[in-house]
Amino acid sequence: MNLRFTKMHGLGNDFMVVDLVTQNVNLDLKLVRNWSDRRTGIGFDQLLTVLPPTVPDADFKLRIFNSDGSEAEQCGNGGRCVAQFVRDTALTKKRGLALDTAGGRMHTRLLRNGNVRVEMNVPSLKATKVPFRPELATKEGPAFRLALDGASVQFTPVSMGNPHAVIMVDDVDRAPVESVGAALQASDAFPEGVNVGFLQAMNPENARLRVFERGAGETRACGSGACAAMVAGNLHGLLDQRATVSLPGGDIELAWQGEGNPVAMIGPTATVYRGRVQL
Repeated sequence: MNLRFTKMHGLGNDFMVVDLVTQNVNLDLKLVRNWSDRRTGIGFDQLLTVLPPTVPDADFKLRIFNSDGSEAEQCGNGGRCVAQFVRDTALTKKRGLALDTAGGRMHTRLLRNGNVRVEMNVPSLKATKVPFRPELATKEGPAFRLALDGASVQFTPVSMGNPHAVIMVDDVDRAPVESVGAALQASDAFPEGVNVGFLQAMNPENARLRVFERGAGETRACGSGACAAMVAGNLHGLLDQRATVSLPGGDIELAWQGEGNPVAMIGPTATVYRGRVQL
């Protein structure tokens, strides 16, 4: 059997996108890892599978797998790519969609300028939602401090339907992204792991960000990570309700009206190629 797929990316955060509405495949850990290998496979940060909806008010169900085979709850850049994918492959004629994920509902809209707007979840700072164990850290305002391998790290935990920890830094280029990111992911404070963002606020309307993703390592961009950084930056008084966040792969426009409101994100998508893989 040959399985059709599309290689896409959102600001360099790259995906293998598979239509499981008209195709059928049983995914397992080994298969995802083989496909994700950048030397012997297709290569991607995440695998996105588009399925029929399981509830009547959704258009599609989206399952997300990291390159290590683990399943992720949410993916903002992936949501944008899927919105474009289902339109390009004639799975829908709609410009606005409701996508169900393990981390909640995403609303997407194709814009006339070619970008895609995604309305993510309402963020949560509740420890049980992240999930995060606050008893293992010291509270410092909206942030917490934790000792990691002899170093003291201050971070703000945020749930975007998936877990994030945002660290404020003076210079993202010099931030210890891999070492601190991996250490925080392995900490008992985050029982389900965590995506670690390193945020440098340039001014109230502009910031720079690098993200060490759970199950994938550092990626060129992370949509949910940018949303979490927007929330943390706002809570720390560093970012306004609208800001542009620059990641290694490019810029994302973000808006958050404060507590109880979802985070909106606008950015581009790109289709790299379409192919078939033999099962």
